[in-house]
Amino acid sequence: MTKSTHQEITKIIKQTKPGKILFPTDFRGTGSEAAIKMSLSRLVKEGKIERLAHGIYLHSMTHPIMGKLQPSLDEIAQAIAEKEHIRIRPSGAYALNKLGLSDQVPTRLVYITDGQARQIQIGKGSIKFKPATPKKFGMIGKISGLLIQGLEEIGPKQITPTLKDQIKLLLKKEDPRKLGHDIKLAPAWINDFIISINANKIAHD
Repeated sequence: MTKSTHQEITKIIKQTKPGKILFPTDFRGTGSEAAIKMSLSRLVKEGKIERLAHGIYLHSMTHPIMGKLQPSLDEIAQAIAEKEHIRIRPSGAYALNKLGLSDQVPTRLVYITDGQARQIQIGKGSIKFKPATPKKFGMIGKISGLLIQGLEEIGPKQITPTLKDQIKLLLKKEDPRKLGHDIKLAPAWINDFIISINANKIAHD
């Protein structure tokens, strides 16, 4: 690591907002890959940045009362997607949580992606990217798209009477045309389930 590489990286980090998620590729042009990694490791030891996972860092942010603040798993996932120019969408239990159908925020967030499969351990939590077909990204309903992704992951046996009633109420908020579009892209059992509880709220082109 050259002195100039470390100085340049330190300068760049000082100019970024505390709480920003950083990647080694953010510093390309300051030196070799090896020099960048060495500089980031040194900055971690100095307490200037934190290492969240392999190749993922955080410009440390401290609150006067709450102490060190950490980004959410979703914020980290979104930062990775932006950096890698891939699309991601919540799936499984996290998709249901986003819709308010589950009070418990999972510590393992699952997303479908048009990028590569990847699993990242962040402290006690984890982020998983599951490659999906383009059809999965063709859903246009803010509610129905998330709902279909969530149901597909948990399966029909996990749909309790209470959850069924919650879904029925939630679907009343979805645009009928968007719902009609999205169920055409859903697995057959989800299509049948939604139609069975929402027969009068689906519009077709």
